[in-house]
Parts: sequence; C-alpha cells; structure tokens
Amino acid sequence: MNKIGYLIKEGFLSIFTHGFMSFASICVIIACLVIMGSFSLLAVNIDSIIQDLEQQNQMVAFVDETLSEDDARALETQIREMPNVREVEFITREQARENYVSQYEDSELFEDIDGSVFRHRYVVYLEDISIMEQTQRNLYKIYGIADVQAHLDVANGFITVRNVISIVSLALVVVLVIVSVFIMANTIKLTTYGRREEIIIMKMVGASNSFIRFPFVVEGLILGLIGGGLAFLAEWGLYQLLTEKLMTGLIGNLVTIIPFNTLFLPMLCVYLLIGIVVGVFGSSIAIRKFLKV
Repeated sequence: MNKIGYLIKEGFLSIFTHGFMSFASICVIIACLVIMGSFSLLAVNIDSIIQDLEQQNQMVAFVDETLSEDDARALETQIREMPNVREVEFITREQARENYVSQYEDSELFEDIDGSVFRHRYVVYLEDISIMEQTQRNLYKIYGIADVQAHLDVANGFITVRNVISIVSLALVVVLVIVSVFIMANTIKLTTYGRREEIIIMKMVGASNSFIRFPFVVEGLILGLIGGGLAFLAEWGLYQLLTEKLMTGLIGNLVTIIPFNTLFLPMLCVYLLIGIVVGVFGSSIAIRKFLKV
C-alpha cells in the first residue's frame, strides 16, 4: 500500500512539475472532446427531429369513387394490418369537404360545393419514413385504393441528412480520438524526455517497468479526467447558449431541441471515459520507448 501511495503521489506531483505540458494536454483533450460532442449532439438532435416527423408524417390513401362509405370503411382492417402502419384515420367525403373549407377565411364561397366532389380517404401514419415508398406500393395493392399521396422527396431528404450526419459524426469521433491520443502521447513524451536519465537510473537499480510506468499512467488518468470534465462543462455552456439563440429565433417554432438535462448523465460519463482512455493510453505509449534500456 505504501508503494502504491508513493506512485500515485508521484503521478500527482508530475502534473504540477510540468505545468505547461499538463496544461497543453488538457487543452488538447478539451478541444477534441468539444468538437466530438458538438457533432454528436447535432446528430442526436437531427435523429430526434426525424423521429418527431415520423410521428407526424402521414400518407393519404384515396378510396375509389365507386365504393360506398360502408365498403370504404371495410378497407381499414387491411390497411391496419400492413407493416410500417402505426395509425389509420378514416375521413368521409363530408369531413374532407369541411377540412377543405376550413382552410379559407371566407367559407361562404364554398357553400355550394357538395361533399360528393371529394372522395373517402384514409390518413395513414407511419412507423418508419425510410420505407415510405414501399408502404405506398403496398397501399396500391389493396383493392379499392385509387391513389396514394406521399411526400417521398421530403422523407428521403431528411433520411439522407440523418445518414450523412451520422456517418460524419462517427468518422469525426474516431479521427479525433486517434488525434487526441497521438497529441497526448507526444505531449507526455516531451515531459518524459526531460526525465529520461531518471528512468535509466531507476532501471539500472532494478526498478520494474510497471513501477516506472505507473506514475505516468496516473498522470495521464488525472489529466484525462480534468480534460473530460472541463470539456463537458464547456459543451454544456455552449449547448445552452446555442439552444437559447435557436429557440428564440424562427427555427424554434419549427423544431424541438433536446434539453441538455436529458443528456446530462450519459454525456458526462462518455466525456470522462474518453478522457481517461485518451490520457491513460497516451501516457502508456509515451513511456514505452524510454523503458527499452
């Protein structure tokens, strides 16, 4: 226990002994984590927006004009049993007329329009808008469905954006983790270079590799924790600032941004974990060369 305490103490003291290098390591971790976190939060919000659109997104299936209202209602069971259908709402000709007239302020202009001008229809709400086209084809296969109105271009556009953001975010996270480890390793390597003679002497008097390496691992772990924690606080403040700006603007009326409170614990754990991994792995790589004496 005394030996472990000594090694941990040495790791702590090394941070203050090489203050500038420690500060540089922390800044590198903060910068990389904030960039990674920003893209990840962007991807999460876009995915949430698309999920909201999926809840609201709908297709309109028009019933053949030759079918009576009872025959039109009989199609509901077939539509409900289709895959990717979350909810179905039947709208009669009269209801369709009322919905159409309600869109205009001067409804008196449409008093002479008879409900027979419109067709019975089903409003079909989907589970997954990425397979909207397949669902549209399935609706056409039902006898009695004359036409299906679907906003395929809008759905495909959102799906494309989500896929691009997800791929870019994943690639960026991987690249920045590698860059962070590399810079962290080189930063600690510079601090280690000034202590190479000390390491050589320790090796000559019989110190094991683990005994020499442990303080550097502790140092990297602490730097990673500090960097991860500060990066989390910076990301929190930045996210809150941007959220307030967006919500007070026009975009706030169009989309819903996920509150940071709902992401607090997972984000904190991920930031600290990445900070620890980068710090420990970086310090382990840095010390490896100097142990070959």
